[in-house]
Amino acid sequence: MKIEGKSIKLGDNINTDFIISGRYKFAITDIKELSKHIMEDIDPEFPSKINPGNSIIVAGNNFGMGSSREQAPLVIRGAGINAVLSKKFARIFYRNSFNIGLALIETDTDKIDEGDMLHIDMDKGVVKNITKNTELKVNAFPKFMQELLREGGIVSYYKKHGKLPEV
Repeated sequence: MKIEGKSIKLGDNINTDFIISGRYKFAITDIKELSKHIMEDIDPEFPSKINPGNSIIVAGNNFGMGSSREQAPLVIRGAGINAVLSKKFARIFYRNSFNIGLALIETDTDKIDEGDMLHIDMDKGVVKNITKNTELKVNAFPKFMQELLREGGIVSYYKKHGKLPEV
């Protein structure tokens, strides 16, 4: 599985309330509408940086810490972001993301800058920075995780196949 996109750079400690403010928790239920408010408390211009289907968030440590609300990864995916790279993810955020089909990659993000074009090869475990002509080695994704991501998450996979993928 391969993912490409232009990087949108964030710092450390991006919590779920930064991803989508808790004030919208019950006010907006449509994910596409909710996605218009992504990261607005830390960067009001963030939605304008997204090129749906061609954007990758690149963050520092502790991405997704805080609330276990599934809205945070749903909003990222709903905004058209292909993947998130971070040095470290909060465990519940990591699990929620894969459950809904959002790819997360743990790697050293220090040498990736805003606007760098990235190519991720999940089979080989490589993140190639096309802009800088550099590569980062990451853990290759097991086939069953790639299947879940391709199908849009665990629920979508189960609905389509009537079973979970082989581990």
